[in-house]
Amino acid sequence: MSKLKIEHGASKVNLVLLKTNIEDTISQDIDLLANWSNNDRKYIVNELLRFALGQEEEFQKHKATMTRNPSQSNSQAKLQHAPAHSAGSHPAAPANEVSAS
Repeated sequence: MSKLKIEHGASKVNLVLLKTNIEDTISQDIDLLANWSNNDRKYIVNELLRFALGQEEEFQKHKATMTRNPSQSNSQAKLQHAPAHSAGSHPAAPANEVSAS
């Protein structure tokens, strides 16, 4: 398994807006990591997500398959993005809004 490495002062990347809610404790840790590494919060969120996605082997296999078959990828993506959660499926928890822009 690889290690997450946050470089100090390396937070200049091309960004796309992503709005989401995260738990307060995670938000605090992101702020602490951003201060410690002298990076923007946006950069930290991107690096954490990049690391997590890279570690998920099944997702990487799926991504490779979809890259080889882009027409299949588009039709499956439309089906998979349909909302599929019930009213009680997400527990209420304090959250902060994070904008990755």
